Amino acid sequence: MYIGIPKESRPFEYRVGLSPAGVEILSQSGHQVFVEHEAGLGAGFSDLEYERAGARIAYSAEEVFGRADLLLKISRPLKQEMEWFKESATLAGFLHLASSSQDQIDLLLEKKVTALAYEQIVDANGSLPVLRPFSLICGTMTAQIVARLLQSDWGGKGILLSGLPGVPPAEVVIIGGGTVGFTATQSMIGAGAHVTVIDKNMNVLEKIVGKFPRAVTMISTKRNIERATAYADVVIGAVLVSGQRAPIVVTREMVRGMKPRSVILDVSIDAGGCVETSHPTTHERPTFIEEGIVHYCVPNIPGVVARTASHVFLNAAIPYILDIANKGVEQAMKESPSIEAAVNTFDGKLLHLVRLSAQE
Repeated sequence: MYIGIPKESRPFEYRVGLSPAGVEILSQSGHQVFVEHEAGLGAGFSDLEYERAGARIAYSAEEVFGRADLLLKISRPLKQEMEWFKESATLAGFLHLASSSQDQIDLLLEKKVTALAYEQIVDANGSLPVLRPFSLICGTMTAQIVARLLQSDWGGKGILLSGLPGVPPAEVVIIGGGTVGFTATQSMIGAGAHVTVIDKNMNVLEKIVGKFPRAVTMISTKRNIERATAYADVVIGAVLVSGQRAPIVVTREMVRGMKPRSVILDVSIDAGGCVETSHPTTHERPTFIEEGIVHYCVPNIPGVVARTASHVFLNAAIPYILDIANKGVEQAMKESPSIEAAVNTFDGKLLHLVRLSAQE
């Protein structure tokens, strides 16, 4: 099979669709891998490393897209890139198509592209094995991001996340107790913050309390979210519904009721965002102020730790990538419920995708 790895085109996306170690695995299985010139540079991988792993270097994205039977990306392709796909190719990436524009969906359907969303691969335990490593990174990075945003020079309240003797720590409210929420709780408690976790699942809250006895937990209701956001110095939105746009759980009215210069970190923004006042930002300009509140809404948080992200991604994703490459996507779908559950478009039809609203 011809496998393509283009350079990521979205702003400040330094990750790459597969590391040289992954290319070597595919090459040894008899597949031809085409890697765009300098595709791995942001993650510290040179063209020479890819060539030594068995890849051929291509000098345009259009060539990589046009050759590939299977295209490996991190973020969703731009509309122009989608026009380069050959008919019936397979695309794998963190696609979040439920929050994409309709014209992008239409192009995938028109070209009969099989679009596989890594974030929807589900294992036998119901967990999301390929999304999980990036969720761990996001959760781990929340403390360092928030500590900076609370500083006066970033527009924050000018408070220390941990507090000091005689001065209480920051109040952090985490909405969603999944992988991001759980890891963010660990990160925030480790930094000395006072943490409240809100989730609709009692089993999730019991797990949080079992691991972090200092954490406060609340069941997710509109009233509880409204109460918690009103006293929060920091609100972290970590809500995910697989195959759907993230639901809005923090309304503009709730944001308006927060303390001035508090911080919102909407980790759900790559799935549309769970805060009504959110819109995507970049690592270059990560924040904006709305209703007097500092918002951080960068969709690709792990993109700035690209080398670590590329290594942990390979560990999680290579069994599924290899399965598709060796068997073909149609056979892999038939034999693997995990892969089948992640396919959003196939043979001109929508699968496992709920379009609640759209934004690019």
